[in-house]
Amino acid sequence: MLTGASVDEATRTVKGVDLSLSGIGARALRARWFVRAPIWLYRHGLGWLMGGRILMLEHTGRSSGRPRYVCLEIVERPAPDRLVIVSGFGERAQWYRNLRADPRCFVSTGRMRRARARARFLSDVEAGEALDRYRLARPKDWEVLRGAIEKAVGHPVVDLPMVELVLDGEP
Repeated sequence: MLTGASVDEATRTVKGVDLSLSGIGARALRARWFVRAPIWLYRHGLGWLMGGRILMLEHTGRSSGRPRYVCLEIVERPAPDRLVIVSGFGERAQWYRNLRADPRCFVSTGRMRRARARARFLSDVEAGEALDRYRLARPKDWEVLRGAIEKAVGHPVVDLPMVELVLDGEP
């Protein structure tokens, strides 16, 4: 029970802080330490703790040439050697821009570690169809994710760029 705080049930705010799942998710997406925490697990062989819906993408910095890491949700697996990911921050996401410069990368997910892969950028039509499938398969997850992205970027989510990671099969 909250004492001394006014609670607005419609927006789930306490003293101006949004406590909805979307609000908490938006704050988490903006907290660098939070979004980078799973990278430590993957780099120490504990990525399997994240389950099968999260992957760590190792890509090359387009300016530095150094390895860069990001953890992302797998939107779908159209084939055993293909994983589709979405850029919630659009084409301005650093990992997305880095893959545009060099599509070669490594993927770790579950018990798979550093599998070679190549990024293929989905067309707007392909991305829209994949997003529609995600919305239908995981409607609650989509609502939370959409709300978090919209609050983090400050505008409605209409289209999101997607990338298919094609695994080479050789770690």
